Amino acid sequence: MYDALQLFKHVLDADKIELQAYLEKSKQLTRERFGNTIQLFAPLYLSNECQNICTYCGFSLDNKLKRKTLTDNEILEEAKVLKSLGFDAVLLVTGEDYRVDTQYIINAIKLLKPYFAQISIEVQPLEYDDYVQLKSNGVYAVLVYQETYNKNTYKLVHPKGKKANFEYRLSTPEKIGKAEIYKIGLGVLFGLDTDWKQDAIKLAEHIILLSKKYWKSKFSVSFPRIRPHEGEFQPNCELTEIDLLRLIAAFRLTFPDIEIILSTRERAEFRDIAMPYGITTMSAGSKTAPGEYHQQEDSLQQFEISDDRTPNEVAILINHSGLEVIWKDWDYCLV
Repeated sequence: MYDALQLFKHVLDADKIELQAYLEKSKQLTRERFGNTIQLFAPLYLSNECQNICTYCGFSLDNKLKRKTLTDNEILEEAKVLKSLGFDAVLLVTGEDYRVDTQYIINAIKLLKPYFAQISIEVQPLEYDDYVQLKSNGVYAVLVYQETYNKNTYKLVHPKGKKANFEYRLSTPEKIGKAEIYKIGLGVLFGLDTDWKQDAIKLAEHIILLSKKYWKSKFSVSFPRIRPHEGEFQPNCELTEIDLLRLIAAFRLTFPDIEIILSTRERAEFRDIAMPYGITTMSAGSKTAPGEYHQQEDSLQQFEISDDRTPNEVAILINHSGLEVIWKDWDYCLV
């Protein structure tokens, strides 16, 4: 009989026959816990301003791309487009810059509240008091990815800026949990370190620790792979699509109630295959540049997406697969 972490490691090392069995168990468990549903959301990039040098990121300070932070009117224009596409859940994304501070984010949330039932954020690490303010203003979830748990690799790929502080970033989910944010999102950017399995194991250990301390919060997990962007970074390891399926099964079987996100970084065909085996949440029609939904500013993007289908096309595929599209999880008025 395996404990949680032993089971996790075993799934990562399973042969193809064992993996197929684990995937079927993962599929069954997902339907039991989450029903026949997939939630769709869209990232809304507010700014690509950033003071960090991250060797793998298109927003890195040393990349010569056009910088932009959305004005109030531009935020509203983005909201109108996303609402017209059917979205009721958005993820606000920014680089890490002093001009895009807590008050800027709160202002954006107030502008967007009339349009969306759920507003999550993926921004620079903040302090406990900031997360308390964000919660009081309606933030549903906070995503903060460690990128890699290998300190040496972390130092190499983050040579300059506040993000270079490994311990500070690692402590951020604790602050989010203490502020009792409804959902904490964690993840690893696979391709930064040479050993993807060790990063996955450290991520699982992190979730185990946090879930014991901050039981009032739900957790989500994502495992994006490095995509082409402005810059020359090449992945330090190969995480294949089979390996991604291993991760999906390992996290679902180890953490039955965790939300597993699959982004448009992955190709459409793979997303269609992987979707039943543990995925609960997917982005669709994603744009990774500020203002790109209404202005097509692709020269500002953080990275290239792979699944470029429209939200409606993704929704139709989900429905044809026998699952139901959910555009939002719940309303605050019902809590």
